[in-house]
Amino acid sequence: MLKQAALIALLGMSASAMAGQWQVKVGASSLAPSSDTMVAPGVLVEADQEYGFTPSIEYFFKDNISAELLLATPFNHDVLVNGVKSAKLKHLPPTITAKYHFKNNTRFTPYIGVGGTAFIAWDEEGVAKDVKEDFGVAGQIGFNYQPADAKNWGVYFDARYAQLSPEVTLDDATAAAVGKSKFDLDIDPIVYTIGYSYKF
Repeated sequence: MLKQAALIALLGMSASAMAGQWQVKVGASSLAPSSDTMVAPGVLVEADQEYGFTPSIEYFFKDNISAELLLATPFNHDVLVNGVKSAKLKHLPPTITAKYHFKNNTRFTPYIGVGGTAFIAWDEEGVAKDVKEDFGVAGQIGFNYQPADAKNWGVYFDARYAQLSPEVTLDDATAAAVGKSKFDLDIDPIVYTIGYSYKF
């Protein structure tokens, strides 16, 4: 009897947890670093702007509260030293945000979000011998627009800011030239995304 009661309670909790709505979003993004790093006097290092495919999944706990997980294909970054391409790396930027949607009487629904992000790098080339993973806070602002004839789908635009400064280890020759073997590369990217959304 107790086992049956526990099973019924668990099923009830599962049904309650799934009572909200899911949304999938398919977008294209521009990742624009907003910072650069002065490694040594006269040595400026920066990552270039890149573009990528950024799908995401979102769960609505209520009409105006949700959680979104940003997924992405790898971004390929060139790293410039004094404007000259000197290194290359790939990275993934998984990001999760808790969001608040400002419901109103129009077809535009603005939203804001805050959460955390990661910088997962691999396949380093050039003067960068190694780039470590990094974690930081993330903020998000945007809107979803649902056309008059659309039941479940819409279009959206948003901008995300991520605070990321991964540690870069230089190759021996470059380290000797600049007088240090490691430094934090300030990227702090702003990610602009436009795409389609579908709620089910």
